[in-house]
Amino acid sequence: MEEILLKIEELENNHDQVSPELIKEKDIKLGLRNPDGTGVVVGITSKGLVVGYDKVPAEDGKGYVAQPCEGRLLYCGYDVMNLVGNIHAEGRFGFDEIAYLLLTGELPNEKDLNRFSDILAKRRALTKLERGILMQEAENENQMFALHAVISHLSRCDRSPRSTDLRDETNRCINLIAKFPTIVAYNYNVMKYKQGLNLNIIKPDAELSTAENFLYMLKGKLPTKAEALLFDLALILHAEHGGGNNSTFTVRSVSSSGANTYMAICSGIASLSGHLHGGANESVRSMMKTIKRNVRDWADRDEIRRFLEKILDGQAHDGKGTIYGVGHAVYTLSDPRAVLLKTKAEELARIKGSMPEFRLYNLVAEVAQDIFTERKGLTVAANVDFYSGFIYKLMGIPVELYTPIFAMARVVGWAAHRIEQIIQNKIMRPAYVTSLLQENSYIPLNERENRDSIGG
Repeated sequence: MEEILLKIEELENNHDQVSPELIKEKDIKLGLRNPDGTGVVVGITSKGLVVGYDKVPAEDGKGYVAQPCEGRLLYCGYDVMNLVGNIHAEGRFGFDEIAYLLLTGELPNEKDLNRFSDILAKRRALTKLERGILMQEAENENQMFALHAVISHLSRCDRSPRSTDLRDETNRCINLIAKFPTIVAYNYNVMKYKQGLNLNIIKPDAELSTAENFLYMLKGKLPTKAEALLFDLALILHAEHGGGNNSTFTVRSVSSSGANTYMAICSGIASLSGHLHGGANESVRSMMKTIKRNVRDWADRDEIRRFLEKILDGQAHDGKGTIYGVGHAVYTLSDPRAVLLKTKAEELARIKGSMPEFRLYNLVAEVAQDIFTERKGLTVAANVDFYSGFIYKLMGIPVELYTPIFAMARVVGWAAHRIEQIIQNKIMRPAYVTSLLQENSYIPLNERENRDSIGG
């Protein structure tokens, strides 16, 4: 068994790897990226806009070149930093409002917002059948696996799960937005119950906001308003990030095939579970644990640099050569979400007496930026994942829930993009070119060379 598996692995590596020269020769946009790192334009959306570069005239006067700029994130044409600043300045929770905006393209008036929030509040509670599904499927300790399992089976609770009528789709998406926080909180508590703790299932309170309800259902006690507003901020910042991020693009691609809502949203969950996407904040937390164990002086820039270089060279931490939480596919000089969360992380760290660790985070981000610039000529900054896990840790949220929380926020963006994709009604079918130089001729089985290894 081991021998044939080893040979198959060797053959896979031999035939599936493609040289950089061939990629350049055939002008392949690997990873759907242009040579300058920007994404290949494959669609159009009104939902989100991610800005990391400015287009400036080329020196020769012919065309434009991409120049790094301070990052911006817009939801339906509204700057997110401006949205959050104004909503929270009024002392209000904003996640429901952002959900309405992304679904409709317009900010609601007070009457419509109240009606929309009432709908979400009424739909947060799980039916008897939904609770039964959760109890059956939430045994897995990996909370993204459990979330995927539960959502995939919710179609059993839908009288017409295959209907693509726009009203049915919208109704279904709103239902999922409402239930995701309940499912995430319950999944975790059921897992702890399976491990021997008391079962802690709390019904959502219709008088509480989305952020308040989740923390209440998770911990069994009401959060302070300051804590809930901070969590509300995190949900807003994770709700949408343009059509090109991996999970949203996956949802759009699967939706374009005519797959139903549950399968499409599950594809987003599957994508988000990857450590290079939604799982990055967990990876940051793990990396920082390693750094804290191996760096004696958290204020020593040179010592931190030496250890980060070891990580980048694959000689420390997980051996993958990745400094998690630094750098982004689009943002260059800054990630606006990280800018907001950094400010809030400092405020919370002061309250919790965790300023030494907060300063370590900042220094790691700064030194990592220098290393990337010197080694690779890249302009990078800390991304949203760098500070979100730190904030969740200070709030007492279990690390197993970092990525599911991302999903319960991003389901808003997934839903909005799914509806937009259905309206645009075009199946996705990008092209791949062959890496082979010639067509092969069939060789009868008894005439094929008998090789024990690739070398023959």
